[in-house]
Amino acid sequence: MIHFLRFAQVVLQFYKFAMRERHLDMYTAYKRASSKDYVSDYDREEGSARLLNGLGKEIGNPSWKRPLPHVLVATIASLLFGYHLGVVNETLESMSLDLGFSGSTMAEGLVVSTCLAGAFVGSLFSGWIADGVGRRRAFQLCALPMIIGSAMSASTKDLWGMLLGRLFVGTGMGIGPAVVALYVAEVSPTYVRGAFGSCTQIATCIGLLGALFIGIPAKDTAGWWRTCFWVSAIPAAVLALFMEFSAESPHWLFKRGRSAEAEAAFEKLLGGSHVKFAMAELSKSGPGDELDSVKLSELLYGRHSRVLFIGSTLFALQQLSGINAVFYFSSSVFKSAGVPSDSANICVGVANLFGSIVAMLLMDKLGRKLLLLGSFSGMAVAMSLQAMAATSFTSRSGALYLSVGGMLLCVLTFSLGAGPVPGLLLSEIFPNRIRAKAMALCMAVHWVVNFFVGLFFLRLLEQLGPLLLYAIFSSFCLLAVIFVKKNVLETKGKSLQEIEIALLPQE
Repeated sequence: MIHFLRFAQVVLQFYKFAMRERHLDMYTAYKRASSKDYVSDYDREEGSARLLNGLGKEIGNPSWKRPLPHVLVATIASLLFGYHLGVVNETLESMSLDLGFSGSTMAEGLVVSTCLAGAFVGSLFSGWIADGVGRRRAFQLCALPMIIGSAMSASTKDLWGMLLGRLFVGTGMGIGPAVVALYVAEVSPTYVRGAFGSCTQIATCIGLLGALFIGIPAKDTAGWWRTCFWVSAIPAAVLALFMEFSAESPHWLFKRGRSAEAEAAFEKLLGGSHVKFAMAELSKSGPGDELDSVKLSELLYGRHSRVLFIGSTLFALQQLSGINAVFYFSSSVFKSAGVPSDSANICVGVANLFGSIVAMLLMDKLGRKLLLLGSFSGMAVAMSLQAMAATSFTSRSGALYLSVGGMLLCVLTFSLGAGPVPGLLLSEIFPNRIRAKAMALCMAVHWVVNFFVGLFFLRLLEQLGPLLLYAIFSSFCLLAVIFVKKNVLETKGKSLQEIEIALLPQE
């Protein structure tokens, strides 16, 4: 009797929803035909769900092994992101000699900043691309400029060819992170979404380390820097090819009114016994935005402005914590301690990778919010150590230990939460209707703040001194702790639709 009443309630809800959306003829027809099939019953016990399929048989969580290959293919974009961030570290000196701009700090800065400028442009359009052509095609469009840009950089004879190649690469880098975050969140089962989301950070770390290791012979082998750029075209081609055989995001398909294809994608990702429940959950968010496009003004000033504010502020605080100053200028600190630059970069990379692996193991156990709080708190301590190293009360040897230790601690604690969580969290808290475009705007904020921190760090270091500058970074980390505590919703164990309902204000 209880099951029958629950059944009746679910059928009534679906009927009301269909009537509200009757102007969507195709969608309404689909709902009337299939709503009975999507009925499922579930209890929540400490955040977990027991599901009943259409035959009344209890089923558990879907296997994580089904979506894993699709997630791994997607994270190739993150690997490329990390590789292209690190590829100029070891190759810049030999490259500048070959291309005739050795000794020009302006030219060297352009080689780095042109890539960031391209990334900003790519990130701005990433949401519109992902919504317009789908997640799979967006990955392929991300890989294409990376292949072209890598080939141009590897074969160029002058600085202008290198800059144009870096601009192309940067465009692909800008598209990649936003689409990866979207895709991984939308194809992952709820109970492992945090772990799968952390895979993107691990792939970025592997890309950085790969660039450092491949670039080691560049100083001693003539023309090796060209090989470093040619190598990056291989994973980009693999991404474009393998994405052709990967599943499309069911959320995107459903939003476009392609419900039958969304069912097929769910079956591929979760297994046939979980399709009905997954489709019923997806139906809670409505049919999508095909007849009601998302406008920029709606994101900035409308009912979605609060979640956009949370996402943008989180990315801004991530960059204002000073982490990129650590990544960009760690070599000089280690050099003053007598550590060679290549060894220093590898130490930073290993600390980053280790922390990212630990974060992957803890993400679905401790939750996103706790990891963020612990991460920013640890970074505040690390920056304070850096500031203490600059005081007159610290001996020279003590200052070196504090600087190196603080730097490694900062990288480690960053990789535990502040690094992997924001991209995953934002893809979770944005409603399906605006998810891609909102991610694009937040990633654009990320790149703008990233650019200005890198641009002004050395000048601020000269003007303010290390004590005050690192104290400012530490203050931003503490501000991030307060912001996360007051504004961030814990998303562990919740479906994307449950998160959307909890955060979205009523009309």
